[in-house]
Amino acid sequence: MLKEIAIADAYGAGFEFSSKEKVSKHNDLTNYVEHDLYGMRGKYTDDTQMSIAVSELILSKSEWSERNIASKFVECFKRDPRKGYSKGFYSLLKEVESGTELLNKLRSNSDRNGAAMRAVPLGVIKDKNELLTKAKAQAAITHDTDIAIKSSCAVALAAHFGLHYRGTLEQLELFLESESFSGWNYGWCGEVSVKAFETVSAAFSCLLSCRSLKDLLKKCVALGGDTDSVASIAVGVATCFDEYDKKIPHNLIESFDETLFGIEFLESLDNRLLEYTVK
Repeated sequence: MLKEIAIADAYGAGFEFSSKEKVSKHNDLTNYVEHDLYGMRGKYTDDTQMSIAVSELILSKSEWSERNIASKFVECFKRDPRKGYSKGFYSLLKEVESGTELLNKLRSNSDRNGAAMRAVPLGVIKDKNELLTKAKAQAAITHDTDIAIKSSCAVALAAHFGLHYRGTLEQLELFLESESFSGWNYGWCGEVSVKAFETVSAAFSCLLSCRSLKDLLKKCVALGGDTDSVASIAVGVATCFDEYDKKIPHNLIESFDETLFGIEFLESLDNRLLEYTVK
């Protein structure tokens, strides 16, 4: 799950809000391309780092309190500062030294996709009520709006449906509707903004139309816009469904430019999440 999220994030990041010409020319999975703004290549962004934070908090079995969630966000950033966060949130994470300080300074009224992009790991939680409580709580830390909270719950439930219900992709829309977390545009085909509704709609649309991670990753990026968030959500959820061919191009694994919190670290976390899932 996390390894695939990270690779999808790093690949998508190279095309984030890039020109259609760049996407058309280079979106062939042969290599990572350089991020237009940050100049990085083969490195994941906040989508993966915050998914790691959520994963570590789940595995810690700590109380799911505002302070603990915020503290984990700060901890993961401070040990490995990286680009990809919104300008304002990045500056805030650089400034604060604790979760309490972050909570005191945050404005959490955003309707962007930050809560959704880190919600996939919540799918490992077996108890649906616990999952929804934690999905809402983690969203409200930074994105305390109806659509952002709904997006977090929908993404977490989608992963949960694949992992615990062994559901099929054909059944996913109906399942989300039965849980009152549907209403997405499952036919999304245009460029994607950072808004939660657009990002989750695009991720679900791509997810339902593909059956391999390779095709899915290319399709997410081909939409344009916030390509790393769409790709990381869609690919992360896809790993939870048996129908998906989960092969990742070997060259993207080989050229993934992360060391301390790279493939080995992500695979270790994935193994612990898998153990958590089957308990």
